[in-house]
Amino acid sequence: MFTGIIESVGKIMHKESEGSNVHFDIQSSLAGELKIDQSVSHNGVCLTVVAVDKEIYRVTAIAETLQKTNLGKLEEGHIVNLERCMPADGRFDGHIVQGHVDQTGTVMQIRDEDGSWIFDFSYNGQTGNITVEKGSVCVNGTSLTCFNSQEGRFSVAIIPYTYAHTNFHKLRLGDQVNLEFDIIGKYIQRVIKGYQ
Repeated sequence: MFTGIIESVGKIMHKESEGSNVHFDIQSSLAGELKIDQSVSHNGVCLTVVAVDKEIYRVTAIAETLQKTNLGKLEEGHIVNLERCMPADGRFDGHIVQGHVDQTGTVMQIRDEDGSWIFDFSYNGQTGNITVEKGSVCVNGTSLTCFNSQEGRFSVAIIPYTYAHTNFHKLRLGDQVNLEFDIIGKYIQRVIKGYQ
């Protein structure tokens, strides 16, 4: 389980296909603290560390993950948001994040508010996923509070620290982001709608 509080960013140093899988070699300040078999969130996607070598570690994404997230669009040089699993005795600063991306969204607008930034995102509202005003949402692995919540779209405000220490400063109009909607909201929606 994760909290959506980004610890660091990583740089894609090498991308290698093997069958339908893709291996990513990632350079990060976290690499020296990682172990093989450890779970790490990459832009909100939980992936298993399969190799570690000093400043670089390797993870593998399967076809299902590549198709349903923005990881398939990553290239060498791209920056990803990173978070290790929350320790059992850790402080819960964000919200409950599973590392299981529900769907992707698109950057529709970015507004510089002279000290913060407003990002507007759209997503396919026909999938059943929802946001609620002032509720939690995870964008590229980052725990955020959404507003302007409507069917298929929402906005978030980004403070300077988050803008500088995540890949939000790299996002441009039309970019694809990974979205994980609030788990509590998903359970409530399932109870209300049933298994249809």
